[in-house]
Amino acid sequence: MQRVTNAIYINQNHVLMIKKPRRNWYSAPGGKMEFGESITQAVIREFQEETGFTLKNPKLSSVFTFVMDQEEEWMLFTYFSEEADGKLLSETPEGKLEWIPINQVLNLPMAKGDKEIIKHAINQPQSVLSGTFYYSKEFELQRQRLDEWLTKEDRV
Repeated sequence: MQRVTNAIYINQNHVLMIKKPRRNWYSAPGGKMEFGESITQAVIREFQEETGFTLKNPKLSSVFTFVMDQEEEWMLFTYFSEEADGKLLSETPEGKLEWIPINQVLNLPMAKGDKEIIKHAINQPQSVLSGTFYYSKEFELQRQRLDEWLTKEDRV
């Protein structure tokens, strides 16, 4: 099972997104966890490597299992942040970085599961959403399960 982290970073009513060249889809910057890394360490490192920004006080927003054609399984840990230090990279090998107005981000071409994850991070940053997305080989969403949103009070 592959473990991946990413972050929804909002600054001045814009979301920092990365347009990946493979499908020309947008996603939140992030990447694979390294051996022994905590999910918070991984999201800070990966976000900095891809964007140039070091997240400050990132909060866990969602945890999802991605099942790819019943053969491969990934865990995605998504964080939310409105604070970061650094300077945006002018280019990154992972794709093109773009600031997208918050009210337009869900209209971008992206994986259907990513839309659910981003919508939750924007609208419910104080809670954690979990679930499972089942995709085909062609990355078409076959079905999904969204678990109840867990508020801070539920996580005690």
